[in-house]
Amino acid sequence: MSRVVVWRNMFSASATTRTANDRRAADRFPIEREIRFKILSKKSGDEAGTGKTINISSTGILFTTDKLLIPGRRLELSVAWPAQLNDKCSLKLWACGRVVRFEQGRAAVEIQKHEFRTSAKAAAAGA
Repeated sequence: MSRVVVWRNMFSASATTRTANDRRAADRFPIEREIRFKILSKKSGDEAGTGKTINISSTGILFTTDKLLIPGRRLELSVAWPAQLNDKCSLKLWACGRVVRFEQGRAAVEIQKHEFRTSAKAAAAGA
């Protein structure tokens, strides 16, 4: 599986403006993409869900979902990425993190680990 490290400064011109009271450590980028996630739980097994991203930074993702996500829960996330590898191969952002906030169908997840992966569909089509 090919992996690509392209994250910081990819959308630097599109960063949202921060106020003086903003405590976030990283710029957020208004990216609306399909997101799939898995709730990682040893007790009840893995549950899956979908949604749409609202914004993304190098440290977190804010997205909509119909699932109730309890703060503290660990998630595995996959986001269809808007850029392609070598203008040919679709990418997805894979990330692991924990829910830090859930309000009115919007979940904020702190990213603890991430990497870019080639999309399975694109890799199969190119073979």
